[in-house]
Amino acid sequence: MLKLLKIAKSSYFYEIKTYERIDKDKEIKNEILEVFNINQKRYGCPRITLELQNRGYKINHKKVQRLMKVMGLKAKQPRAKYKSYKGELSPICNNELLEVVDNKVIRNFSTSRCNEKWTTDVSEFHIPAGKLYLSPILDMHNREIVSYSISRNPSFNQTIDMLNKAFEQYDNLEGLIFHSDQGWQYQMNQYKIVLLEKGIIQSMSRKGNCLDNFLMENFFGIMKNEMFYGHEYEFESLDQLEQEMIKYIEYYNKNRITVKLKGLSPINYRQQSLNQLICA
Repeated sequence: MLKLLKIAKSSYFYEIKTYERIDKDKEIKNEILEVFNINQKRYGCPRITLELQNRGYKINHKKVQRLMKVMGLKAKQPRAKYKSYKGELSPICNNELLEVVDNKVIRNFSTSRCNEKWTTDVSEFHIPAGKLYLSPILDMHNREIVSYSISRNPSFNQTIDMLNKAFEQYDNLEGLIFHSDQGWQYQMNQYKIVLLEKGIIQSMSRKGNCLDNFLMENFFGIMKNEMFYGHEYEFESLDQLEQEMIKYIEYYNKNRITVKLKGLSPINYRQQSLNQLICA
């Protein structure tokens, strides 16, 4: 038979051994696939590695990366955004996140606790049925979405609604730095007065410098990349899109682990931070 097929004897036995060989990575591959699918293909190598470590596996990112490549698994990647800048409508606030270190101006996003620095912005979600605008507040300490408002128009009422939802959760926000870009909403006198009454320090990005509000931009990129881009035509109505946005933010806060948070979700990291403060 080997002569008929013109196959060398050594090649035949090599192939037989290959078929009989047990895949020693089968278990970990199944775990990788499960984490990847549970999170709807949103996790890349770093977070899959952290989740596996949370499950008790001793594995590094290099092996996860290699196995994901073999399995053909690849997380989704980002695109563009709605801009609310309409010129200088009132005096622009200082950027309270900027610091001078060794004669260099740097952005300081670091925090020691929750409710120390917040950031906000507005992003547009456009589908054939129309547009929705998301206005969230993100805590820079644990990347949690503190509150948010979804509207069919980017109105000032939306911004106030977002603030009221946040203020309902926390009575004392004295000294909190609240950062935004130079969007028209954040230049309104009413907005400034609301923050002033709460003892909140307003901070604004420099004109045309999106990196000054990197953490908020990063959240929008993550959210759209993971639940919106590539699915625009799957949403039959704005109501359906809104429900998916609400569902995603709940998932992001409660379940989505983050490398910067040492493999914890925003809410779990908040709880850990509170426990450490109590123990201290």
